[in-house]
Amino acid sequence: MCTRFVHRGEDIITGFNFDIDLSVWTHRVMTEKDRFYIGILRPDGTYHSYHGVNRNGNTGTLLYVHGNPAGAYRNDPNCMTVAELTEQFINAHISLDDAIQIVQNRTITYAADATMQTILSDIRGRVLIVEPGLGHRIEQSGLSLITNYSLISPNSTKPFIVPGDDRYERALDLINRYGSNFSVADAMEVLREVRQEGEWATRVSFVYSAKQNTVFFVENNNFNQISKFAFN
Repeated sequence: MCTRFVHRGEDIITGFNFDIDLSVWTHRVMTEKDRFYIGILRPDGTYHSYHGVNRNGNTGTLLYVHGNPAGAYRNDPNCMTVAELTEQFINAHISLDDAIQIVQNRTITYAADATMQTILSDIRGRVLIVEPGLGHRIEQSGLSLITNYSLISPNSTKPFIVPGDDRYERALDLINRYGSNFSVADAMEVLREVRQEGEWATRVSFVYSAKQNTVFFVENNNFNQISKFAFN
C-alpha cells in the first residue's frame, strides 16, 4: 500500500506515503550527497533505491498493485523491469525523457518477485506513470495522484480494492481544497490524513519541494517530528 502525488503550482510538490509490511520487507531511510531514498533490502544484500529523490529533482516511487498476466516478468533482453526503470531514474542514470523512450520501445514487466507500478516525476513536474502490461501515460499539468490501483485500466484492479480504502478519494478531495500555493506543510497534512496503520502501516512519509530542492520526512507516522534533508 502507498500513496503518491505531484502538485504543480507555485512550487512543484511531491508527496509519498510508504506503507509496508515489516514481516516481508526490510527498509531504511538513506541519505547521500546526491540521493534521498527509502532503501529496500534485497537478497543481494543491497538496500535498493526504489523510492526516492535525486538532487536533480528526479523522484521515483514503486507502488504495489495486483498483477496481470501481460505484465509478468520475462527474462528477455527486450524487457525491463519496472523496478530497474525506477532505480535507474532515481540514480540519475536516465532522465525522464530517457524513461519515456524506454517505455515506448521496450516491454516493461513486473519484477520477478513483486507486482508493482511506478510514477516518475522530474523537477519541472512532468510525470510518467507506468503500469506493466497495461501501458503508460504522461501528465504535466494540475495534479497527479496514484495509490495501489490502476489508473490506466481501473476495472482491472477494481475487484481488489480493499473495503474502506478511500485514500485516493480523500487525498484528491484534500489537495483540491488548496490553491496554487500548495505548500510542504499542506502536503504533510494530506499524507497525515491518508496514513495507514496496522500491519501495512505507513513507515515513511516524505515531501519534496522542487523550489527548495529539499526533502522533508517523518518515520512511523510521527508527524510531530519532521526531519529535513537539503541537497546543498
